[in-house]
Amino acid sequence: MMVLQTLRGGPLHGYAIAQRIRQTSDELLTIEEGTLYPALQRLLREGWVDAEWGISAHNRKVRNYRITPAGRKQLRRELSSFERMLAGITRVLRPNEL
Repeated sequence: MMVLQTLRGGPLHGYAIAQRIRQTSDELLTIEEGTLYPALQRLLREGWVDAEWGISAHNRKVRNYRITPAGRKQLRRELSSFERMLAGITRVLRPNEL
């Protein structure tokens, strides 16, 4: 979900995705390579992202990922499910505040 959301802003390579998530979360979330790249491969297989090879700002060969229309649809489903789960957790943790 976080990778798809991050790619809504435009194509990025793997390291840039991890950096953007870290920065956007105010350093609270760190995505390790061992987690990110298998997730990107799964997203590619599902057709939720596309990838093409390019050159980074540091003149290195990188694979840039972008969200597909199917990925946008999946992101909407995941966000909806997450919001329902978060509402349920909130009701359990703070039952008197609702």
